[in-house]
Amino acid sequence: MANKCTLGGKAPQFGNKVSHSHRKSRRRWLVNVQSKNLYSLSLGTYVKVSLPANMLRSLDRAGGLDNYLLSCSKDSLDRPLRRIQEQIINKQQKAAA
Repeated sequence: MANKCTLGGKAPQFGNKVSHSHRKSRRRWLVNVQSKNLYSLSLGTYVKVSLPANMLRSLDRAGGLDNYLLSCSKDSLDRPLRRIQEQIINKQQKAAA
């Protein structure tokens, strides 16, 4: 599994590990990425995404996966999530018509 989330775009950070004697060696801070199956109310199916643990809280605050994807711009989403966002928009337009 890659250490980059598909929903928020977070990636590992880089820096120095500094010892007591102030010798510096490179290190990485990895993102707490979890694979989850989230339910889409509009599509009626589960969507598999990899996202950081704190993004689950953001999804709950937004009111679920559908509302979060509709509030995001297309540029900030990965290609599979853009496709899901378009499917949700099409379903809602068909339901409104």
